[in-house]
Amino acid sequence: MSVLRVGNASGFYGDRFSAMREMLTGGELDVLTGDYLAELTMLILGRDRLKDPGAGYARTFLRQLEECLGLAHERGVRIVANAGGLNPAGLADAVRALAGRLGIPVRVAHVEGDDLTAAHPGALAAHAYLGGFGIAACLRAGADVVVTGRVTDAALVTGPAVAHFGWEPTEYDRLAGAVVAGHLLECGAQVTGGNYAFFRDGDVRHPGFPLAELHADGTSVVTKHDGTGGFVDVGTVTAQLLYETGGARYAGPDVTARLDTVRLSQEGPDRVRVEGVRGEAPPPTLKVGLNRLGGFRNEVVFVLTGLDIEAKADLVRAQMEPALGKITDVRWDLARTDRPDAPTEETASALLRLVVRDADQQVVGRALSGAAIELALAGYPGFHVLAPPGKGAPYGVFEDVYVPHGAVDHVAVLHDGRRVRVPPPRPPAQGTVVPAHVPEPPLPRPLPPGPVRRAPLGLVAGARSGDKGGNANVGVWARTDEAWRWLAHELTADRFRELIPEARDLPVTRHRLPHLRALNFVVEGILGEGVAAQARFDPQAKALGEWLRARHLDIPESLL
Repeated sequence: MSVLRVGNASGFYGDRFSAMREMLTGGELDVLTGDYLAELTMLILGRDRLKDPGAGYARTFLRQLEECLGLAHERGVRIVANAGGLNPAGLADAVRALAGRLGIPVRVAHVEGDDLTAAHPGALAAHAYLGGFGIAACLRAGADVVVTGRVTDAALVTGPAVAHFGWEPTEYDRLAGAVVAGHLLECGAQVTGGNYAFFRDGDVRHPGFPLAELHADGTSVVTKHDGTGGFVDVGTVTAQLLYETGGARYAGPDVTARLDTVRLSQEGPDRVRVEGVRGEAPPPTLKVGLNRLGGFRNEVVFVLTGLDIEAKADLVRAQMEPALGKITDVRWDLARTDRPDAPTEETASALLRLVVRDADQQVVGRALSGAAIELALAGYPGFHVLAPPGKGAPYGVFEDVYVPHGAVDHVAVLHDGRRVRVPPPRPPAQGTVVPAHVPEPPLPRPLPPGPVRRAPLGLVAGARSGDKGGNANVGVWARTDEAWRWLAHELTADRFRELIPEARDLPVTRHRLPHLRALNFVVEGILGEGVAAQARFDPQAKALGEWLRARHLDIPESLL
């Protein structure tokens, strides 16, 4: 069958507004997807729904369609997006109303069944991660626009692939190939040079959004429209492939993709072929993301300038102590951003950050604000803060739980109103045994001994990091076979803990992916209760990989 060209126009709620138009006008497409959901987004939409029961979906998507629905209809491009959030039926109705007002004859369908909030008392939002077969049912019935709630990010691609190629639920290798393609597209410009460790390799001032050319055998080519910015090479694809993943198995509701089987090759300028992906049966359970309000938080950052930085910090802590006695969670962090004999006041200053959290907004609000501001004329010399503390803002807590597939009523609501139940995946054939653990692949031969030089890891390795609930992952890859031989032996889990002191007392698991010349580290608990709780300076661990690249090791001179 023909190649299926699937593009992406959104990696998160708030991504480049013009991307939908750029993708529709930049070249040929069959399907245009949009990923609007993240753990934090579900919390935001949940709070929106508290204020307005008719809310709960990404309104930006509607505004984009107002400009682009006619373009998509003219070009025969179908649109699949998870912008429905907590209210896919409401968004589907809104799209129909928009199409009617614009006079565009489009068929709109939606997928529902992910909402399990009623079964989890105390949760603001509890949603199962559904697969792509509900999307496929909508497309097979003729839908031009399909909106969903919480599906996996990759489902936005597996659904169209299943509909186009007619794959069965047990064609695991093909499905796994589509899952990998979907994972590569889901974060938009991150695979075309955005957020890339070696960003100076190309012009990334305005990277284009990606597309994948999918084939019936599950292989794909990741590329972008001609003439758009950024670049696509094995490195940008490797970086995104490692993003927010863990070990060799990448489990989802449709299939478990084996990341240790993925092979990448540069097929041409801005074209990377993805092949060799093997798949296994999906796990017997579905992941459910729970978002709840955890309480209230406040923060104030004291600026300490010049001499006696440590003594000034001690004074602030002592003066603030009476106001902090009733607060449940108090955290102080001193960032020594100051330099001796600094040429500017800013570089002569350190930052003392106070973060407080409690169930009582009053305790972390005015009580804290008053205590901090009252020090303005009675504190350390040079007293000032980056911004006055507020009244205390609510924060969220994320956790995941797992339920059997049968606990979810996965339904495709077709454009004509018919409701089609999507059955759970069939269990593997009798006698099929999937090993519980993937054996670690052998290490490559170490480099021969030779002179070394103390230098940053980032001179020979790239990295990309991200969050999954309270955990973070850091994918690290080498650009040459020689660098891989060194990296695989040098960057152990223990060495990782040495380089990242925050991880010293936390579980760190290292996974080897030799086909990618990559290591993937999972750090458990480093993000506390998740991004919405803002437990650390970089709450989503987005820059954790860049910090690791900036740390110095003894690197063979032959690699430098």
